[in-house]
Amino acid sequence: MNPLRLQGMVFSGVAIGVAGAAVGFEPAAPRTEIVLLSALITVLGVPHGALDPVLARRLFRVRSLKDWLGFVLGYCALAALAVVAWQTEPLLFLIAFLLISIAHFSGDPPEGTTWLSRVLYGGAAVVLPALLHAGEVTRLFSFLAGSEAAARIVPLLHALGWPWLAGLAAAALHRAGADGLASLELASVGILAFAAPPLLAFTVFFCGMHSARHILRTFASGRSASRLLLAASLAPMVGVLIIAAAAWHSLRGLPLDARIIQIVFVGLAALTLPHIVLVDRVRLSGWMQWPRTAKRGARA
Repeated sequence: MNPLRLQGMVFSGVAIGVAGAAVGFEPAAPRTEIVLLSALITVLGVPHGALDPVLARRLFRVRSLKDWLGFVLGYCALAALAVVAWQTEPLLFLIAFLLISIAHFSGDPPEGTTWLSRVLYGGAAVVLPALLHAGEVTRLFSFLAGSEAAARIVPLLHALGWPWLAGLAAAALHRAGADGLASLELASVGILAFAAPPLLAFTVFFCGMHSARHILRTFASGRSASRLLLAASLAPMVGVLIIAAAAWHSLRGLPLDARIIQIVFVGLAALTLPHIVLVDRVRLSGWMQWPRTAKRGARA
């Protein structure tokens, strides 16, 4: 079976199972939940962005030391821009982070998915948790961008929630006739984001769907051996861990849960901005520059 289709089936089963188990369940120790799930996001989710050097090498023909220095400086400059925005304009930072996340996640579904269905899918993890878990979303957003920003954003997400859920359900039904698995993926993402606690839902989605699918698509290109891909991802991961350690020290005055949320999600925002520049160029080109194996993988 195509690895991407297998991944979609496994994710859908896990997502629906987690959503079912989470109904009516409130975590006994929220701080413990934050620690464990943030660790999973870091270990299983963040590494997919560490493959960006592979994309840079293919798309921008980065070869020489001068090329790599330019790439690294540009990448770090975009990441620093996100951090500066978080420090100076937390509300605008939060709005931009959520919109960029929706756009980026919308690239997960296979070929044949309409742009509207992609937007509804990409926004499920952002919008739908505010329906049943508005209080928890407010708490997490307050850790990230302050209580004022959270108070302005969460009601808006809640107002969008039911129409968004209805639209996603319609998109899943519409897709069922052409591709049953793609339809199941749309539905399972919606069920997970709607029913499960927000941080748990995001962790399952980000690690089990978004990160896993990106890694499989990268490996499906067939142009680089697994050993090369792993080697290319090592340096970025080491850099991320060093920066995270420095951020942990600089935020030592904050409560543990707030410090973890800020490091993980501000870090994700900082990495997403340059990451989306690379990845979405690939998506916009339909992965057409890559071998046929990559094209078949992207369709799955």
